[in-house]
Amino acid sequence: MKHTHDETLTEVRADVWLWAARMYKTRSLAKQAIDGGKVDVNGAGCKPSKALHVGDTVRLTRGEERLELEILVLAELRGPASVAQMLYRETEPSRLAREQARELRRLSGAGLNRPPTRPNKQERRELRRLKDFP
Repeated sequence: MKHTHDETLTEVRADVWLWAARMYKTRSLAKQAIDGGKVDVNGAGCKPSKALHVGDTVRLTRGEERLELEILVLAELRGPASVAQMLYRETEPSRLAREQARELRRLSGAGLNRPPTRPNKQERRELRRLKDFP
């Protein structure tokens, strides 16, 4: 049986490591992200087959999140999340920026006073009347 990470590995493909580190749900999604320019290794773009080594810096974008990670352990197989979190360390500026962005998103939605439910038929008619729709 293979282990989820192996001390004898000297290099791993970028798409495989991103999948094993649980940055993306599937290896093909990791490949698409790399091909789409959402992943940089050591400050430069990369290809899915780029060899990653311990100590490399990976910058990636997932939706609204931007992460900067330092590779601590190489892995080719995907394991539990607790093991995957030991494969990398997020840099302090990256973590702070991510928390600030999360807080901004939370605060920007706080000003909206949304109704608890969708309008019913009568309320929709009233809204149309207010907006002067025919």
